[in-house]
Order: sequence, then structure tokens, then C-alpha cells
Amino acid sequence: MASATFKVQHNTALSNSHISLNVAQTQALRSQLKTQRGILYSSDIKALCTELNVSEDILLQGLVPMASEFSVAPISKFHVGAIVKGLDSQGNTTFYFGANAEFDHQALSLVVHGEQSAINNAWLNGSKKILKIAISDVPCGYCRQFMNELADAKELDILLPAQNFKLAELLPHSFGPTDLGNEHSLFNPAEQTNCFENKQLDEKLMSYALAAYVPYSQNYSAVKISTFENGDFYGSYAENAAYSPSLSPLQSAVSQLFLAGLSFDKQTVKSVTLLETAGHENQSGVAKAVLASFTGLPTLEVISATLAK
Repeated sequence: MASATFKVQHNTALSNSHISLNVAQTQALRSQLKTQRGILYSSDIKALCTELNVSEDILLQGLVPMASEFSVAPISKFHVGAIVKGLDSQGNTTFYFGANAEFDHQALSLVVHGEQSAINNAWLNGSKKILKIAISDVPCGYCRQFMNELADAKELDILLPAQNFKLAELLPHSFGPTDLGNEHSLFNPAEQTNCFENKQLDEKLMSYALAAYVPYSQNYSAVKISTFENGDFYGSYAENAAYSPSLSPLQSAVSQLFLAGLSFDKQTVKSVTLLETAGHENQSGVAKAVLASFTGLPTLEVISATLAK
């Protein structure tokens, strides 16, 4: 991954230029992103903008090639990077990185798209609003549909290398949550008043399950990936009105693992646990299918727990 310089590309109406990071700057930023699990906080962004003398949006688009470096694409060899510009709980601008992830010898429908990865990163890490998303390539229809589940989806700015769009321009006459009678969205969920009856469960895993966006199946579910040396990674189930672009909790968690620069293998992963809502289970088959793509991983632990209202 080392290079003499890292070209930070940006385009404006008046120019098409680049800014170069030297080897030390590039390596430091890569290391920082892995440590922070694919997130650049407000202070990081301000420091980089000052150092490079660029605006936030130019930096956002310029760093997309670095997001692509987190891609795991053994099938397509097509590396997609995406960065969400969002607001954290304090209203500060934060960059959430994402990249596509593919799984050998499994249905192509199990892949994680770059846009999904970035949005999932923002959602899991407490972003309250997505302002823009910068992407290395034009989003496919699947990703446009996934983005349509966001609050303010129609006004979402999509920044591409050659041209910028509103999501509504790329997805006219769309089908979304309200067509299924759902007045909520991925970043504007219904108030959670439930809890799991089994209090002996991992509290953090339960919190991620209860934070799942599951207006269509009601399967509040989450996955915990425990590693030997790098802590735990969590993922929540995120559904979509079109159903197919839904992101499973295992896909969600694996994407987080990859954004830390880690490999999903037996040398790294100690255990994988799936928590589902009793009576609404629908994720164990998908999780087992993804895990079957890898050799020597621990057996999936599946927990079905009852919700108390």
C-alpha cells in the first residue's frame, strides 16, 4: 500500500488539480484510519484542511481513493470507495469511510457495496444526519435504493469524480419506506421501548440489536465479532423497503472489521455471535452462508431472545 505520494484528487468548475501527500503523511493517515476504524473526526478534518489548504468537500472527494484501499474484492477486482460526510451527536462534521466487500464461493447478493459500508459506518457510530456521500464510481441501482431509505434521501448530495447529483436525480419515481406505510427511516427510526428478557446476554450486543432498523421484519438482531488482539466489532441489521438491499448484521460487522484493516480469518477471529428476536428470526442462514466462504472460522453461535415490551 505504500507509495511515493498519494494524490488527493479534486474537481471544481474552474479547475482539475490534485494535492499530494508525501509518504509519511500517507502512512500516518492510513494508520490513523485503521486505528479509528474508518472514521475521521472533526478535529482530524480541520487539521487536514488547514495542512492541505483545501475545503472540507475537496478533502472529502480527494480521500475517496484512500477509502478504496479498504476494499476486499476477490471476485470483481473492482475496488469501490465511499465516504459519508455526516454530523455526529454534537453536530460536528465527521467523515465515515466505506468500501465494498465480496465473499468467495457465495451468492453475489451477499456482497457489501461501498456505499452501504460507508452509510453503515456512519449509522453504527452515532451519526445523526448524512449530508453528502462521495463515491469513486457511479452508484448502481442497488445502492441508490439502499440510500433511498435515509432520512432526507431526496436531498442527499452524491459527489462523483466527474459530476455531482442529488439522489432524486439518480432515482426518479422512487419506491421507499412510505410506500409500505413506514414513516420512519434509517436515520430517523421509531422510538425504541423494548428490551430483551434475558438479562444475561452481552449488554453491548443487545444494544446493537435493539438499535437495528427493522420496520419490516421486526427481527431486532446484531452480530458480535470478537478478535484475538483487536477487540470486538458489532453490526446491526438494516432493512430496506425493497427488501433485497437490506444489510445483514453479519455483513454490517464484517464491514467494520475490514475498515480497521483486519482480515476475516481464523488468525484474527476468535468468535462470531448472532443475536436475533425470537419469533422473527431470519438471519442465521445468511450468516452461515457468509462464514462458509472462509476456512477455519469458529462455528457461529446463534442466540434467539424474546423481546419484553
